[in-house]
Amino acid sequence: MSLKLYRELASWWPLVSAPADYAEEATFYRRVLTRACGRPLRTVLELGSGGGNNASHLKRHFRMTLVDRSPQMLAVSRALNPECEHVRGDMRTVRLGRTFDAVFVHDAVSYIASLRDLRRTMATAFVHLRPGGAALFCPDWVRESFRPSTSHGGHDGDGRSARYLEWTIDTDPDDGLYEMLMVYVLQEHGRRTRIESERHVLGLFGRDEWLKALEEAGFQARAVRVGPLGAAAGSLVFVGVKPMSARRAATRRRTRADR
Repeated sequence: MSLKLYRELASWWPLVSAPADYAEEATFYRRVLTRACGRPLRTVLELGSGGGNNASHLKRHFRMTLVDRSPQMLAVSRALNPECEHVRGDMRTVRLGRTFDAVFVHDAVSYIASLRDLRRTMATAFVHLRPGGAALFCPDWVRESFRPSTSHGGHDGDGRSARYLEWTIDTDPDDGLYEMLMVYVLQEHGRRTRIESERHVLGLFGRDEWLKALEEAGFQARAVRVGPLGAAAGSLVFVGVKPMSARRAATRRRTRADR
């Protein structure tokens, strides 16, 4: 799916969604990953890193490698995070040939619209983790907590301004998808105001589907409830820890089966 926001409108991203707005949630994600890892956390791979807003805060604590499929969004992130490594790639298929202490997948995982592709994304995280490392997946919604909503925002910049309206709906509760209908109002000083709109289609999976998929990928999985962070407050994020050894993982699986 080619979305305007991440292609021809990508240069507007810092005004649609400003890096400063991510400070609180980035702190929350850092704490979750740090507690989950079985070793000191130094290197982090972010899949679907977008414009680099989370990385602008996490890079103070970790060495970040940022992967995104949109070259336009990578350009925005490079301007914000020149000290971070940037790689163009799809979170479902990218293979860097090295491992990290942690893998972080923010709300870009919401664009994964099928369980098959969700499992492929989890496999990517797994192969890039060192034993004892943790992966954190942060969907905007899980099925049990989804509710229709509207929101708006935007910022003023140097010579231009952006505002947006977001309407989140689920027109078919049985198809495992939901929609975000977006309107962007973009103003460059001295030029005519520009209005764009588009439809984002996102995946909606249940808590048990998430946990089962993580376990099938080889992770030790758990859900963590999100605090008062934005529209998805009260929703869940998912942590998968890569076992220290295959033997230990097999022992844990047998233990769970005996319960």
